Amino acid sequence: MKAAIDAFNKVTWDSQDATHILGITCRAQVHKIRQLSRVFRGCRVGVRKWVGPLMVLLPLLLPSVAPAQQSASKTETSSTKLMALSGNSAKEVPNRVTADPSYVIGPMDVLDISVWKEPELSRTVPVRTDGRISLPLLNDVQAAGLTPTQLAAHLTESLENFMTVPQVTVIVATMNLQRIYILGDVTRAGAYPLLPGMSVLQALSNAGGFTEFANIKKIYVLRQENEQQVKYAFNYKDVISGKRPEQNVVLKAGDTIIVP
Repeated sequence: MKAAIDAFNKVTWDSQDATHILGITCRAQVHKIRQLSRVFRGCRVGVRKWVGPLMVLLPLLLPSVAPAQQSASKTETSSTKLMALSGNSAKEVPNRVTADPSYVIGPMDVLDISVWKEPELSRTVPVRTDGRISLPLLNDVQAAGLTPTQLAAHLTESLENFMTVPQVTVIVATMNLQRIYILGDVTRAGAYPLLPGMSVLQALSNAGGFTEFANIKKIYVLRQENEQQVKYAFNYKDVISGKRPEQNVVLKAGDTIIVP
């Protein structure tokens, strides 16, 4: 190998040959440079082609990101608030029945009766159709027609015969739909839901009017009070003329209006 290199170095090259050889080499390099220039020029043209549209679209795309993020944030906040409200309302539901101190216990209500430190006497009992409940030691006790506070006071007084200073709490666990009844010479006799503060005159307006044989001066209300039936007179003509407003009493659950 060394001998070949020495022989190559000893060769005398003609200037024309050298020029010819160098020309081939230069032309090859120039050709390669021209090819590379075309490639870069094509890339540059392609880049220029897309730069313009991108510069136009970019400002339009960027503002849409912020509203989308804000919308997602608002949606999440609203969902959180809704869940919080739903949770609060769920906690308040059990107390709504006993929130009104004037609520009157009626048949088919369910009462939660608690006697402090007396688990054997504490229990949940339904109010029977006759208006009574059954409890240990006291047997049958009238509950319909009383408020929870009144019933608790009555049970406390009754239990004093068996224990020292009893403490009784009455909660209406389930409230049954309370009704009043309209009978006699009316167009639509029957049972009607009792609305808060409903008077005799308001109740009669649901019955569709009187028949031609109705004695509207002798209407009366029957009510169960203290295990006795009480009768309240109601003169329709006098009440609507303003003469006897005291006869237009507020009805209670189980009241019956008779139109003779």
